[in-house]
Order: sequence, then C-alpha cells, then structure tokens
Amino acid sequence: MDNNKIMIVGTGNVGASIAFALLNQRTAVNEIVLTDIIAKDAEGEAMDLRDALAVAPSYVKISNGTYKDAKDCDVVVITAGAAQKPGETRMELLKKNVNILKGMIEQIMASGFDGIFLVVSNPMDVLTYFTLKFSGLPTERVIGSGTVLDSARLRSRLASFLNVNPKSVHAYQIGEHGDSELSLYSLADVGGQKVTELLPRETLEGISDYVRNEAYQIIEKKGATYYGIATCVVSILNCILNDENRVLPVSSYDSFSGTCFGFPSVLGRTGVVRRLDLKISENEGVKLQKSINALRDAIKSVKL
Repeated sequence: MDNNKIMIVGTGNVGASIAFALLNQRTAVNEIVLTDIIAKDAEGEAMDLRDALAVAPSYVKISNGTYKDAKDCDVVVITAGAAQKPGETRMELLKKNVNILKGMIEQIMASGFDGIFLVVSNPMDVLTYFTLKFSGLPTERVIGSGTVLDSARLRSRLASFLNVNPKSVHAYQIGEHGDSELSLYSLADVGGQKVTELLPRETLEGISDYVRNEAYQIIEKKGATYYGIATCVVSILNCILNDENRVLPVSSYDSFSGTCFGFPSVLGRTGVVRRLDLKISENEGVKLQKSINALRDAIKSVKL
C-alpha cells in the first residue's frame, strides 16, 4: 500500500501532538485518521487541526474515524492507553495497558489492516512485543518508538556540554525505553572525535543519569511529555514513508533475546530492514543484558 495514510490511535496529548507536528512539517503523509475511545475528542482534534490547513506548510486530509478505517492505512500509530502518573514507573502501567492493547489490535486486524504498527504507548517495548503477538504480523512490521527520544535527549545534552549543534552529535541510548536504558558512549562521536576523549567519565555518567530521568522531571513539572516524542515519531514516519533507510534506535523484535528493545536499526518502507550488528564494550554488554532481563521479567509478569 502506498496511500501514505496513517491512523493515530489515541488523541490525548501525545496523539494530538503527533498530528500537529505532521501538519507543521512537509512530510510524505497524505491522510491522517484520528481515533479515540472518546469519539468526540478525536472529532474535536480533527476539527481543530483542519482549521490550520489554510496556513500550514503542507496539505493533509484530516478526519476522525474508527478502527475500520485502518484497512487501507500504511501505518497505525498507537498512543492510546492509561497515562503515566507522577511517581509511577512505566512498568506499573503494564497490566492496565496490555488489556487495552489486546482489544485494540484485534479490531484493527479485523479491518483487514496489512501495514506497519508503530507503538508509542508505555511501557513501549513490552507493548511492542504484545502488538507483535496479538497482530501476527511479520516482525519487521511491528515497531516501537524505541530509544529515539532518549537518544535525542542524549544528543542535546552532550551538545550543550560540547557547544555544538545536537545534529552533529552521533550517540545512542539503547535497551528499554525506561529505567534500565544505557548510553552507548563507546561508539559516540562528534565529527569523528570520540565523546569519551572530549568529556570526563564523571560528566558522561551525569549526562546518562539526566537523560534516563528527564521524563520523570518533565512529568513532575507539567504532567506529561509529548512534544519531544511527537517530533521523534514524525521522524520515524518520514523514514518509513519516504523509504529513507536511515538508522534510528527503534524498538523491534530481537530473536536472540525474545524481546523488543531500542537498538540502532535501518528503517525503510518495509519497516525494520535490519538491526545493526554493533561491537559494544563489555561493560555496555552487561548493562544491555540487565535491560533485556528487566523486559523479559515484565513480559513474563503478564498473565493473559
């Protein structure tokens, strides 16, 4: 399918911000369908967004609809689910959101949907795993937003210390999008200069801690995070719809561990073209295994 039509499931802060971010960039998206368990909320968001079309940089058909409209969509973006409350970990959301997800995926697949799922709802890696399980789609077509946002936070933080543009920083957070994620400093560089040679270890550890905990700070201050993730989701959608074959640390199925987690991967029109095979340090390997173990435990904790 090449309709360049997407569905956004859930029109809370994150879903609405994704639609707004798409409208304010030139993207390959031709049509956006918004759907929410509260139908009038999706309708209101669609109306509000359509009001911007006369002055927005791109023209996109925007409507509200139901899961049946997923049948000819290229990508379904899942943002629906119970929101993360202040002080609540992403894993505490898990049981609530797997049940919500199951009903959602069943109805979307019943529409005849044969595109790509992009999971944004938290805990994202575990919900990506269950989306794969519930949908029966090939592994390359079930993607989570992974550590794309975390990596953007890492690049921004490193850039502020090094006084360079974040776009010139090449660095990744990997693993769980959550408390066990890690910074891949052994492979991080700025214009070919290794970050480990530019900043002392204590500074790098402080940056990692900041990046890992920033979401909690934002939630405490304003109640939720949505602009950062929305912009990252637009970047992922552009990769897919434009067949860019760009490397992004999305979450996808790793057959070796039997889990889904964020790791640099080539992303194109078919979804995940391949996960990269990186030579990470021994210490990073140990941390990544801990992250994988945390995700395995979370998956096992769900009794369906």
